[in-house]
Amino acid sequence: MFEEIFSDTVMQEDGDLMPIFSLEEEQDTPIVDLPEELPILALKNTVLFPGVVIPINIGRKKSVRAINQAHQSHKWIAVLTQHESQMEDPSPKDLYQIGTIARIIKILKMPDGSNTAILQGRQRFQLRSIVRETPYLAGTVDRLNYLDPDDEMEYKALVQSIQEQAKRIVELSPQIPSEAIIMLRNMSNNTFLINFIASNLGLKMEQKQAMLEINDLGALARQVLQYMNSELQLLELRDQIESKVRHDLEKQQRDYFLNQQLKTIQEELGQNPQEEELEAMEARAKKKKWPKEAAELFAKEMARLRRTNPQVAEYSVLLNYVETLLDLPWDTVSKDQFDLHKVRKVMDQDHFGLEKVKERILEHLAVLKLKGDMKAPILCLVGPPGVGKTSLGKSIARSLNREFVRMSLGGLHDEAEIRGHRKTYIGAMPGRIIQSIKKAKTSNPVFILDEIDKLGSDYKGDPSSALLEVLDPEQNSTFHDNYLELEYDLSRVLFIATANSLGSVQPALLDRMEVIEIAGYSMEEKVEIAKRHLIPKQRKEHGLKTNDVRLRDQVIETLIQDYTRESGVRSLDRSLAAVMRWVAKKVAMEETYQKSLQLPDIHQALGPVKFTMDQYQEIGSAGVCIGLAWTRVGGDILFIETSAAPGKGKLILTGNLGDVMKESATTALSYLKAHSNILDIDPQRFEDQDIHIHIPEGAIPKDGPSAGITMLTALASLMTGKKVRPYVAMTGEITLRGKLLPVGGIKEKVLAAKRAGMKEIILCRENERHVAEIEADYVKGLKFTYYERMVDVLNDVLN
Repeated sequence: MFEEIFSDTVMQEDGDLMPIFSLEEEQDTPIVDLPEELPILALKNTVLFPGVVIPINIGRKKSVRAINQAHQSHKWIAVLTQHESQMEDPSPKDLYQIGTIARIIKILKMPDGSNTAILQGRQRFQLRSIVRETPYLAGTVDRLNYLDPDDEMEYKALVQSIQEQAKRIVELSPQIPSEAIIMLRNMSNNTFLINFIASNLGLKMEQKQAMLEINDLGALARQVLQYMNSELQLLELRDQIESKVRHDLEKQQRDYFLNQQLKTIQEELGQNPQEEELEAMEARAKKKKWPKEAAELFAKEMARLRRTNPQVAEYSVLLNYVETLLDLPWDTVSKDQFDLHKVRKVMDQDHFGLEKVKERILEHLAVLKLKGDMKAPILCLVGPPGVGKTSLGKSIARSLNREFVRMSLGGLHDEAEIRGHRKTYIGAMPGRIIQSIKKAKTSNPVFILDEIDKLGSDYKGDPSSALLEVLDPEQNSTFHDNYLELEYDLSRVLFIATANSLGSVQPALLDRMEVIEIAGYSMEEKVEIAKRHLIPKQRKEHGLKTNDVRLRDQVIETLIQDYTRESGVRSLDRSLAAVMRWVAKKVAMEETYQKSLQLPDIHQALGPVKFTMDQYQEIGSAGVCIGLAWTRVGGDILFIETSAAPGKGKLILTGNLGDVMKESATTALSYLKAHSNILDIDPQRFEDQDIHIHIPEGAIPKDGPSAGITMLTALASLMTGKKVRPYVAMTGEITLRGKLLPVGGIKEKVLAAKRAGMKEIILCRENERHVAEIEADYVKGLKFTYYERMVDVLNDVLN
C-alpha cells in the first residue's frame, strides 16, 4: 500500500526536481471556468481520485491529442478508466461512465521522447454524452458531489480509524518512510484523506473504480476501512513470519558464534571433546572381536569423520554409523549351558507339557555339545492363543544361558523395518533385527519372532519376503542390512517364530521353518498348570501367603469349566487373579473366611457361571447323532439333528454352516441315495420328502469336513428309523465311495468327548496314531473304534 505516497518528484525538462503535492485546500474550491465540452483521457489500469496528483505516461495518439488540446486551451480534461487494459483504441462503450475531472499541471518531455502529464483530480463526474471520437474523444459531463454522511459522529470515528490503520500500515511497511505518518496526520480535509488512501491501496482496478462511484462519504469511509483491515492483517502475518525467521537466524548465528568461541577456548586449554570422543571409540575398537571387513570399514569411516567439520549435518550421520558398528556384538557370544539334565529341569519348571518343543531343543543342544558348532534351527510354534508359545522362548533362553530378544511382527508392513534404511536418508537406522541383536549384546540370543502370521504388506514392500533371508539357515550367515552395508552372521541366533495359524504365512517362508504344532491344554493339564505355576504366581502378586488360600483340584476344574473357554490359560490366569483379589480383601479387612475355598466361594468371587459344557443327553429318537468339533478354544461335542417332511426331495441345511460343511451334507445324502438298496431304504422317499439337517447354536459359524461321518450316520438313522447306539461320538471326513478319511484336532476332540461323558469314539483308522500321542491317563475309560468304510460304521452304530 501507499506505493506512490513519496513518489512526489518528477524530472522537468531542464533537469531540476519539481515537487508534486496534492493541494488539499483546492479540494473544496469549486471549478468556475469549466467548459461545456471536455477532452476525454482513457486510463488503462489506473483510477484517478479527486484531490490526488498522478503522473500519466501518454503514448496513444488520441491521448496525446486530447492532452495537448486541453493544455493549450483551458487545462481541464475528463479522465475515465477503460474496462480492459489490453485494448489500445477503446470506444466509448469500453469506458466506465464515472470518472474524475482533472487539471493538467504540467506536461514533461521524457528522455526517451515520450510525454508525461502531471494530473490533479478535482471533482467526480458522470459522462452525459460523447461529442466526438476523432481526432480525440470529447464529451459533455455532469459533475457529481459527495453526499454528506447521515451520522457525523460515526463519520468522524471512521476517519480516525482510517488514520490509525494507515499509521499502523506505514509502521509495518519497511518500504514506506516514517515521514508518511507526519503527512497523513497533517491532512485536515477528511474527504481528501479518504480519496488519497483509496487511491494508494493495493487493490484491483475494478475495486478502486467501485469506490470512486460511491456517492455517500460514510459508505466510502467504511469501504476504505474494510480494505485497510484486510491489508493490515496480511502485513501483520508477514511481520510475524519475518520476525520468526529473523529470530531463528539470529539464534543459529549466536549458537555458531558461541560454539566457535568454545572451540577456541578448548584449543587454548589443550582440550578437544570431539577428538577425545574419537580416541575413546578407537580404543574400544582395538579391544573388540569382529570380522576383518568390519574393522577395515570402521577405520575408513573414522578417517572420514576426522576430516569432517563437526558443525555440518554429515558429522552426526557418520558418528551414529561408527557407533552402531562398535555397539554390535559381532563375534561376541554367550557360553551355552551343556548340562542337558539341568536344561530339561529348567524348562519343566517353567512349562508343563509341550514335550515336542522341549525334545527338539535338547536334540539341538546335544549336537552342539558333541560337534561344537551347528547352525541353529528355525522353529515355528503354531497353536491357539495362551498356550505359552512366547513365554516358552524366555524359558529356552534361561535354560540355555542365552540372552532373550522378542520382536513383534503383528501389523508390520514396511520392509525397511526388517532390512533398515540406507544411511544416506535423514533419520536412517538399522532394521529391527540388527537393533535387537545390538540390544542383546551377543550374537547368539534366543530370538522370538512373535505373531509371524500377522505380517502385512503394502506399497512400502513385503516384510515377509525380507524375512526369507533371515530365516534361511543357508543364507542368514550373510544377512545384509541396508544401513549397515556389511554382512552380519545370524546363523548362531536361535530363531523361534510363533503363529496362531499357518494359513496366512507365505509358503516360501513356511518352507524355511521347522513347524511344531502346540495343541490346546486338556483339563488335566490346565489343573496341573494352575497348581504349579498360576496359583503360586497370583498368590505372590497379591501379597498372600501359602496358608491364606488353598484350592482343591475339584474347585480348579469347576473354575476352568464354568468360567473359561479357551485352549490356553490366559482366562484361567485372570479368573485366578480375581479369586486372589477376593481373598486379599478378606485378609486386609480381617474378615473370616474358609482358607480352603469351596464352590460357593468361587461363585461369590467370580459371579454367575459364564459357560456350560455340552453334556451327553439320551437320544430319544432316530435321526440324531453326536459329532466332535475343533474350535480355537478347544474341542466340543456337536449334536446333529435330521428330520423328514412331505415335499419334493429338497435338502435343507440350517445352523450357520460353511461351504465345506454343506458339501459334506450333500455328499452324505448322495451316498445314501446310491446305496439305498444295501441299507434297506425305499428310494421313493428321497423324491417325496424334504430332508432337513440342523446343527444347534446357530449363532456360531461352523465349517470343516469332519462332520461328514456324523451327518451320514444321522441321515441313515432317520431313513431307516433305527436309533444310534447311546454314548457314541464320531468324527471323520467321507467320500462318495463311502471311504472314511482322517481329520485333525484329535486330541481336543477326544478330551471334549470325555468331558461330555461319552464312552466310545469312532474314528478313521489313520487317526489311530494321533490317539496314541495323548497321555493314557487323559483317555482312561474311553473306547476307540477305528473304521475305513462307512458301511461298517453304519452296521455298527445302527444295529
